[in-house]
Amino acid sequence: MNKLRLSLSIAMLAAAVSAAHAQQPAPAAPPAAAQQPAQQPALTAEQQAQIARQDAEISAAALQIMQMIDANRAGEVWDGASATMKGLVTREDFVRQVAADRSRLGAPASRDRPVVSRSRFGAGESVPEGIYLNVASPTKFANHAQPIRELVSFRFDDDRTWRVSGYSVR
Repeated sequence: MNKLRLSLSIAMLAAAVSAAHAQQPAPAAPPAAAQQPAQQPALTAEQQAQIARQDAEISAAALQIMQMIDANRAGEVWDGASATMKGLVTREDFVRQVAADRSRLGAPASRDRPVVSRSRFGAGESVPEGIYLNVASPTKFANHAQPIRELVSFRFDDDRTWRVSGYSVR
C-alpha cells in the first residue's frame, strides 16, 4: 500500500454507504404516529460480495497499521493519515499517546478476527463530517490478561482514498 492508501471504486463506496444505512436503526416515529418505519431494502448478492471484499481489504490495511504500531512506527502512521486526523492531533502527541498506551500493555501476543463497522457523520457532530470504516480487533497483550479492543479507523477523503483517521486501544 502506498502510504496506507486504499482506493475504492464508486460501486464499493455506494455499497458501503448502503450498508451503513442498512446497519443503522430506522428513526423512531413520534409516539402519536401510527405508521411503521420504512424498511431498508435488502442488499443484493453482488453488494454483499462487494462489502465482503471491502471488509477483507480494510482489515488487511488495519493489520498493517497495527503491525506498524507494533514496530514503533506510529510517526509513519500519522504521516500517511487523513488531513482530518492531522488537524485533530499533532504528530508528536499521536506518537507519545500510542507509545504510552502500548508500553502499559506490552507487546501484542495475539489478535483475533477483526470486525468492520461503517459510520457516517454529518457536519456539527462529535466526529468530523465524513464516511468512516472502523476495524476492531480483540488483541491480547503481554501485560494484560484479558483481550483489549484495538481499533483502527479510516476516513474516506475527498480524493476518494481511505486513510487512517485514528488508532486506539481500550
